[in-house]
Amino acid sequence: MWVEFLMTSFIVVIAPGTGVIYVIGVGLSRGAGASLAAATGCTFGILPHMTAAILGLAALLHTSALLFHAVKWFGIAYLLYLAWSIMKEDGPIQFEGDADKGSLVGTALTGFLINILNPKLSLFFLAFLPQFVPAQSSSPFGQMLLLSGIFMAMTFVVFMGYGVFAGYIRTHIEQRPAILVWMKRSFSAAFLLLGIRLAFEGR
Repeated sequence: MWVEFLMTSFIVVIAPGTGVIYVIGVGLSRGAGASLAAATGCTFGILPHMTAAILGLAALLHTSALLFHAVKWFGIAYLLYLAWSIMKEDGPIQFEGDADKGSLVGTALTGFLINILNPKLSLFFLAFLPQFVPAQSSSPFGQMLLLSGIFMAMTFVVFMGYGVFAGYIRTHIEQRPAILVWMKRSFSAAFLLLGIRLAFEGR
């Protein structure tokens, strides 16, 4: 059971998604230090969804179309805002000018909001975690807490790996304006497409 959980969790965590793209973008634009804040925010953004799954609140999100779509459209709006802010160079991902500008707290908060405004995460954990809790477990609540902690730790380590690698690449491209402009447009387009995809996804 543990092997299956670790393998499945690793596949889920390493797969490119909004959080991964955000951490890589921060690492490429501002270095490994800023990507640590981004990874921390994204990791803590998972916590409310896991808590909801453990307490059964995610079931309410699943059954309430109004609540689900409210969270979903807030998430879409935030992704579109990120796409716009990257092009305007006034958000957490900034490819031009001083790489140290921008608050690390703000960078972490953006990562937190990216994940907390994705309603599908609650539904995912509602379906994911119980599969790895043995039916004969004397403390299913404690077991789910343990699995949640392992998943979050894995998320942080993998995201930091992405961020450090992106920071390393940044040292080789920061003096090449043409590449930075291309990257800025690419990450802006990525968040725009993620927002559009979320808008057209069903439950």
